[in-house]
Amino acid sequence: MSLRIPAKKIVRRDHSKVRLTNASFLNSVPYQLAKDLTWIDYQEVLPSECGRKLFEDESDISLIPIAEWFSLAQDEMFEILPLGIAAENPVTSVLFLSENPIEDIDQVMVDSASRSSIALLRILLKQRGRDWKKMVFHRMPSGELLKHLRGNTGVLLIGDPAREARGKYKYELDLAQAWKEETGLPMVFAVWAMRRGILTQEQKQELLSQFEKGIEKRGVLARIWAESLPESERKSAEEYVGKHIQYALSEEHFRGAEAYRSLGIDSGIFPAHAPRISDPRQSASVQLVSLDGILAKAANGERLSVTDALRLAEEASLSDLAFAAEERREALIKEPRVSYIIDRNINYTNVCNVFCRFCAFYRAPGRSGGYVLSKEQIGQKIEEMMKEGGIQILLQGGLHPELGIEYYEDLFAWIKANYPINLHALSADEIIHITRVSNISIEETLSRLIAAGLGSFPGGGAEILVDRVRNRIARLKSSTEQWLEVHRTAHRLGLRSTCTMMFGVQESWEDRILHLQKLRALQDDTGGFTAFITWPFQDDNLKLERGDTSASEYLRVQAISRLMLDNITHVQSSWVTMGPSIGQIALGFGADDFGSVMFEENVVSSAGTTYCLDMQLIERHIKEAGFEPWQRNIHYQDVTKA
Repeated sequence: MSLRIPAKKIVRRDHSKVRLTNASFLNSVPYQLAKDLTWIDYQEVLPSECGRKLFEDESDISLIPIAEWFSLAQDEMFEILPLGIAAENPVTSVLFLSENPIEDIDQVMVDSASRSSIALLRILLKQRGRDWKKMVFHRMPSGELLKHLRGNTGVLLIGDPAREARGKYKYELDLAQAWKEETGLPMVFAVWAMRRGILTQEQKQELLSQFEKGIEKRGVLARIWAESLPESERKSAEEYVGKHIQYALSEEHFRGAEAYRSLGIDSGIFPAHAPRISDPRQSASVQLVSLDGILAKAANGERLSVTDALRLAEEASLSDLAFAAEERREALIKEPRVSYIIDRNINYTNVCNVFCRFCAFYRAPGRSGGYVLSKEQIGQKIEEMMKEGGIQILLQGGLHPELGIEYYEDLFAWIKANYPINLHALSADEIIHITRVSNISIEETLSRLIAAGLGSFPGGGAEILVDRVRNRIARLKSSTEQWLEVHRTAHRLGLRSTCTMMFGVQESWEDRILHLQKLRALQDDTGGFTAFITWPFQDDNLKLERGDTSASEYLRVQAISRLMLDNITHVQSSWVTMGPSIGQIALGFGADDFGSVMFEENVVSSAGTTYCLDMQLIERHIKEAGFEPWQRNIHYQDVTKA
């Protein structure tokens, strides 16, 4: 949204205080004075992190992108302060640039830190007659964006890069100005939100007074911030904060926020019942939509809010969820058909240095029982699968400290040279591990693997995409953002992937819904997920305490996933963990895929769960459930018609 404040040294946080998170951008510099309050535990992060921290209970008060409020907020849990970051007419720091008219653009490169600006661009595209869902949005660091500006690929810049690029490209659109021309209203980019009841009335007034003091001194604070910059840039920074940004939100700003919400809903960006941003100076009560209304909306394919999904999880009957999920499946799949694939899971190594508390499969480096399969052993497994009509191998393993990019390039090239199969291989954590062992980027790692024969990419390792949960169950694994970034990069390079969720590790329903929302948001950007699979934590041989992993809980999770993930067409039943009978029942809870013929499975069976089905048994279970079975590939194409 604006110029970034230089990174500060991380200090130990005092969690006895009220946790306040400000955005690390120049335009939020007036709000820095909150750190002078003795009862505030203050920190600065990127705007997208502000929203995540608030909604994942790592912060109590945050300056959040307005799009995050409409996508994630539970309005009965949070309230708005009458301050934020807004603009009327040109904002100068949010620009869309291209060589061709915006109406002709089919691909957009966007800043990884952007949220509200991306939603605003999508709204403006919709108003200009473009279906943004048919366009591809790639997130990347701001410094890489302009390298991709060519032809029908446009770039959305925010902050410093946007201000520096003004006037240099053929087509330039200031998004705040375009919004004002479209609606006649100011654009609100961010708002201050906090947990209800977190502050006393006295504390709230003290915080507001401190914010207002910072707004009055914004010119001075901007000059201080820009002291290390050239004289011309110091003046520009002061002018930007003083002239182009508005901080106190008026009635007109709240009307602008409501228009943004309404057009975002119409454009399919925000949930139909996204919580409003109400002026806190006006009395307003939270109006809950009826449960039947939420179910009907979900079955119709309308976007669920976090609040909607939580209410379904906590209040809806299992039978009502089944009816809604099945109606949604029928609308997407059209025919009473259920797919499956013939492949084989090959775990090429069980040596791993991550030590996940939920995994009984791995062996620590140097310990007995560790292995790395030879090419001959892998080839034998592939040949056994191909004799049974198999078309794909799922190749995954532990994070072996001695295996770098050259090992995988050699192995993949050998497999593809000898066997006409699809290589569905590795996980986000394995990709990140390779980057570290070989000291190369995620993009280079994936590009080299694709060149060696990688055909598609499984979604393993997601577990729960909430860092608080991930740190508890597997603190050495990738962070949420790292997992998402690997899949985002893979999609940008043309690789399709699946996405997953493992539940039952003492996470909350809110954690599960936030996980689904993050998958949905990435799918909005890239469209690269082919299917979603969920399964419960298996713990027969482990010590990690689990939550509810019953069959009814699994069916509830799957049905809500089908309804929440409105932009992912296929949902896979998890008979491998739940057993064939529950897997069959899951076909009545929104699933349209029965997964894979399992020649071999080691990770789940190591935890004490073992089920096996051949092609005939899979087809029998599908038929008994009232569906027609059909054999697919990773792209959900019928292989019998090839």
